[in-house]
Amino acid sequence: MRRKKVFVSGCFDLLHSGHVCFLEQAAAYGDVCVGIGSDRTIKELKGRYPVNTQEERKYMLEALRHVKACFINQGSGIMDFLEELDRISPDYFVVNEEGNTPAKLQLCRRLGIQYVVLKRTPRTNLPARSTTSLRRECGIPYRLDLAGGWLDQPFVSKHGAGSVLVISVEPSIEFNERSGMASSTRRRAIELWPTDIPGGDREKLAKMLFCYENPPGTREFSGSQDALGIVLPGLNRLDYHGGYWPTRITPVDDEEILRWLEEHLHWVPLGPRQSGFQVLKGARITPAKVRALASAADHCWDAILKRDLVEFGRRFRESFEAQVSLFPKMADQNVRSAIALYAEKSLGWKLSGAGGGGYLVLVGRHDIRGAIKIKIRRKGQG
Repeated sequence: MRRKKVFVSGCFDLLHSGHVCFLEQAAAYGDVCVGIGSDRTIKELKGRYPVNTQEERKYMLEALRHVKACFINQGSGIMDFLEELDRISPDYFVVNEEGNTPAKLQLCRRLGIQYVVLKRTPRTNLPARSTTSLRRECGIPYRLDLAGGWLDQPFVSKHGAGSVLVISVEPSIEFNERSGMASSTRRRAIELWPTDIPGGDREKLAKMLFCYENPPGTREFSGSQDALGIVLPGLNRLDYHGGYWPTRITPVDDEEILRWLEEHLHWVPLGPRQSGFQVLKGARITPAKVRALASAADHCWDAILKRDLVEFGRRFRESFEAQVSLFPKMADQNVRSAIALYAEKSLGWKLSGAGGGGYLVLVGRHDIRGAIKIKIRRKGQG
């Protein structure tokens, strides 16, 4: 009987026991063929070159008993493996939660390939490992805007005051570049503080980061929610009244609320937005639409404080749709198709950042199969 063929794809940099365990689990489905991202593709996705070159990574993977064959993917981006997938014609495509994307699921459905999402589970009696945890040269957080995003820009908030809700996200995974997690601001933060946020007045540190990223002569300002979301731990409400800096900052470091958010928020990668993406093109900014965005953020805040999951999901979704009403380029047909895959399992959804790719963030009652869970930075950590 013919052995089933299994395809997996990834970076496989700094090969560790977590990689081996994943490949061992994939091999339970058949002969494993690995497509690895080229050095160029990893630089494009992660903003850095891998520690080990593509030829080194290929050599080490070929030496593992669970791997039948290994190839360097010839494409680019998060779907760089299309040529290899077509050539191998596998029975199974196996990914872990960080590698799971709606585009891969839809591709497998179209091609008749069984799509398998494995949980990141360590081998018995071995510690959990990830490339991110092994690299860990920097503990500076990322940022997610939960609701009200865009109100930190004066060209929006001059039409109506409102708040932006942000959470500081631990770098427990390495988020893709150009994916709405404030990675460009984080790079500036690393230039200032290479290992982590220093001690001291957090708002003053955020102002320092904001000014460093937006020096005199800057024409298109990065919003201050990026700097504040990275530097301030926990959940924060930032109230804007037409200026670059919020007039009031309301922090939440209540452990029950932060754990509740971690339990019910789920990330699904969509891939980085393409270079040249122009979200401001075709913007339709009116006072009524800005009021709708501000209102959704207010209701979202109230729902979080009450830990009302159904209301949070509804207002989370409303905030996203209010953003798209202002900036239609945020959500194209690919984004809508991805949302449709998870709509029945979710109470609400939005995109990280300004759209055009990034991460689909879902509100769910229970774990959503194949989605990533994150850790919120707590006060006193880092």
